[in-house]
Amino acid sequence: MPTVSLTKARIHLSRLIHKVECGEDIVITRNGRPVARITAVNQPKKPIDFHGLAKLLETLPPWSKPSAELLREMRDDERY
Repeated sequence: MPTVSLTKARIHLSRLIHKVECGEDIVITRNGRPVARITAVNQPKKPIDFHGLAKLLETLPPWSKPSAELLREMRDDERY
């Protein structure tokens, strides 16, 4: 977990917030001692729209081969 002095945290707050948004936790120190930690706020997850997903799946064309066969072909093909 990276540590930053309070003075540098004041100067580079926007950069630190960006790092926190990317998943890092930041410890802020004063006189070399940890005094605070910046962590991301957990965002609530959106519920899955199962009815919309089912409608989308109905519009897709059927596969020409079983997925296991397609994966084997991709695995054995030298282009991938």
